[in-house]
Amino acid sequence: MIRYIRRAAGFCLLLLVALLLNAARVQVFEAPSLDNNPANRRTTIDRYDQPRGNILVDGRSVTGSKDTGQQLAYERTYRYGPLYAPVTGYASQTYGTTLIENAEDPILSGTASMLAPFPLWNEATRSRQPGGDVITTIKDSMQRAAYVGLGGRRGAVAAIEPATGKILALVSTPSYDPGRLSGTGSSVTDAWRELNADRSQPMLNRAIRQTYPPGSTFKIVTAAAALDSEVVTDPDAETDTPSPYVLPGTSTTLPDEASGCDTASLAEAIRVSCNTVMAHLGVQVGLKGMVNAVGKFGFNDTGLKIPSGVAKSNFDTDMSDDQLALSSIGQFDTTATPLQMAMVASAVANGGDLMYPHLVDRTTTHSGSTVHTTGSRSYHRAMSPQTASRLRRMMIDVVRDGTGTNAAIDGTTVGGKTGTAQHGVGNSGTPYAWFISWAQAQDSARPAVAVAVVVEDAAADRADISGGGNAAPIARSVMEAALRD
Repeated sequence: MIRYIRRAAGFCLLLLVALLLNAARVQVFEAPSLDNNPANRRTTIDRYDQPRGNILVDGRSVTGSKDTGQQLAYERTYRYGPLYAPVTGYASQTYGTTLIENAEDPILSGTASMLAPFPLWNEATRSRQPGGDVITTIKDSMQRAAYVGLGGRRGAVAAIEPATGKILALVSTPSYDPGRLSGTGSSVTDAWRELNADRSQPMLNRAIRQTYPPGSTFKIVTAAAALDSEVVTDPDAETDTPSPYVLPGTSTTLPDEASGCDTASLAEAIRVSCNTVMAHLGVQVGLKGMVNAVGKFGFNDTGLKIPSGVAKSNFDTDMSDDQLALSSIGQFDTTATPLQMAMVASAVANGGDLMYPHLVDRTTTHSGSTVHTTGSRSYHRAMSPQTASRLRRMMIDVVRDGTGTNAAIDGTTVGGKTGTAQHGVGNSGTPYAWFISWAQAQDSARPAVAVAVVVEDAAADRADISGGGNAAPIARSVMEAALRD
């Protein structure tokens, strides 16, 4: 009898071991696949069972969470939703996350291992910490100045602190209220359908996700390439460029809207915005030289993150000379985001050293302890200090008595460059008005801000007037806000 009991006990023990092994297999090895199974609603319920961490601007939260009393308990809320939508993005129980809400989701949702009291604590306990906070680099006064300046027109503004790379304003209009997408149900799906059907594309972040022909603002990049390569050694010396200029290998002539461009110097070509001189200089630098130069400013970089991904600003790497001439004045296939053109102005303002742009200053735990600080770092040496100094003088002349006088600020050194980019078949589309600039207080050792503005729906009869008339006043308002802070 004892022998049979032992056999039965051994068999039971074997079954117990098999059961434990199977449980371990499910809980340890298959847990990730079960967690990610669309049929597993527990993961979704768990995700929304506590308030989400907040996104802060100037020390104040621009986000929040509310208890809905539903199964998915906590729903995201937004203060000044349309103003900050290009910064925060949305966190939706139906449609997921975008922008900072997406890039910093582990911190905001409390799943980041850095929030745990001990290493591997979250993994071992399969728990979450209270959501942490994300402190942005945005300045509220500058954000509002840009938003009000655009006035709901299609366009965008990006502003950077040249010495650090901090993004001080990031605006895209028309905008939307991300709170409309936060929850579930028909109101959310209706809002989603409405926003996506809107021809003005309010959910498109034009500041970092839309590229435009940069037009004459790109001439700053071409000028930097010409000076660094010593194609131009004296910016004030006349060039051998006729006006109009025949594009190489063609019978097509490139005209100038401005007067006095025949054999104009580089400095004069920047001040009044001569197409002919800058197109010819681009050809003289050559395709290899231009591609190398634009890369130092960030063009053709597919990996730029702020921490959200930024659309690639394009400069073709395989072109004929006539195409290179047009590309060198910001036309043909050359395109740029507003952030990219703010980076161009920033590099000039910062003595040629382009700092890596970033939107998040630091992240913290729910109690306020710092988890990670972004810090400033150099992105590229965009040009030599001597070239940057020369370009600063040229951009100052643009604002002092050139095409950018609408950006002038009393008692402040301001440099700028206007631009109007044509688009559409036969340039039939409404031009894009551009203005890039930087400002430095007279009692300051370094520039306070670099700004890029693009307005899509600006009427223009000739190049640069639209940029100076429509975009420059917006840039001035943003620069004035920066100087006050």
